[in-house]
Amino acid sequence: MNLFDNRAFYKSLFTIALPIMVQNLINSLVNILDTVMIGRLGTVEIAAVGLGNNFFFLYNMFLFGICSGGSIFTAQFWGKKDLLGIRKNMGLCALLSLSMTVLFTLATLFAPELILRVYSQDEALIAVGAVYLRALSPAFLPYAASFVCILTLRSIERVRLTVVSTVIALSINFVLNYVFIFGLGPIPAMGVRGAAIATVIARFTEAAILLIVSYTRRYAFIGPLRDYAAFSLSFVQRFFHITLPVMLNEVVWSLGISAQNIIFARTDTDAIAAFNITNTISQLTWVFFIGLGNGAAVLIGKKIGEGNELEARDYAARLVRFAPLTAVGAAFVLIPLSQLLPFVFNVNEQVLRDVTLMLIILSCSYPFRAFNMSMIIGICRAGGDTVFSAIFDVAFMWVFSLPIAAIASFFFHTPVWLIYICVCSEEPLKALVNLWRFKSGKWLHNVTE
Repeated sequence: MNLFDNRAFYKSLFTIALPIMVQNLINSLVNILDTVMIGRLGTVEIAAVGLGNNFFFLYNMFLFGICSGGSIFTAQFWGKKDLLGIRKNMGLCALLSLSMTVLFTLATLFAPELILRVYSQDEALIAVGAVYLRALSPAFLPYAASFVCILTLRSIERVRLTVVSTVIALSINFVLNYVFIFGLGPIPAMGVRGAAIATVIARFTEAAILLIVSYTRRYAFIGPLRDYAAFSLSFVQRFFHITLPVMLNEVVWSLGISAQNIIFARTDTDAIAAFNITNTISQLTWVFFIGLGNGAAVLIGKKIGEGNELEARDYAARLVRFAPLTAVGAAFVLIPLSQLLPFVFNVNEQVLRDVTLMLIILSCSYPFRAFNMSMIIGICRAGGDTVFSAIFDVAFMWVFSLPIAAIASFFFHTPVWLIYICVCSEEPLKALVNLWRFKSGKWLHNVTE
């Protein structure tokens, strides 16, 4: 097969993927600017906000598990032009997301210190992080509403609105961050609390834009309220059969990311600061592969829903070759970025050196990570192969990379960059298993039948 002989595939792929890439890139840029602004306050503040955002990330993964699992149905219903199926699936996703939202909102309002003590024993860090989390708690509800809308819009190939809403919301977030963190005119400097308030306002704005425009334009998922509650017991059972592994996958994976944060936070404050900065910078290049995976999932899921399995397999074959190839180029972007660190982050020399080494390590792992992302998000989930992807996406993390990273930190007290190598060591092993699964062809299932 000639990798580039199907222009229609790449045209369709990038029609969907590019807006997702732009949306995620803007999100990442704003996150970086947030990190830079907060970093001007000091190492404790940047570490505290990083840990607070890690708890928000855990919430994000619960939502992603629910909605990403639901998008498997949405894409295949879209291929069949089954609008009632899209709406009842969206209604169930919204109900489950709201349940998670209530739990996380109450936790951040009433027990932020308890949450942060899971990650660190540094009382100064916990005090600052608690202020941030408590102020952030109102953002959970609008974020859930936006999340359900965005993943549904992507699955029905309506991605422009998601980009516009994100651009507006994050622009507001950036401006208000500057005003609320440092103060302007009569508005006092509020530090990390100001950053949280800016995020809350931005999230409400984003949700309002998505819901109002979708209703005004009568997109496919807009219908009478009874359609959203039309899911039967048999559909709920089928939904959970497919999506529960995705939910568990995302939750266990996000707990693994939380465990990584715990390892670095308990190493020392400089280590968690370096880890947070590395992750923030890596988002700039990783958005390309997130876009590819999500775009391909829509196309492959739609082809399966249409009953065109042969073309779905052809799309999958192109994706697993294309993504790692582009990862090599993206990796080289990270190295020059490391040279800008002293100009944007107010941290000590040791943190800067650690971040530079960690970015080099990350660059080496990129082709493996791109292949794994393509398989898990773009192929296995689109094909309803959620049990396999759930098991092997997290198995190597919990059985291999996290234990050796913890041993390296807590028992041998190795340098931070060596702990980071341990964290990244799962990717080549995972790639071998994913390659075997792809070649077996057992990843394709029509979940709407």
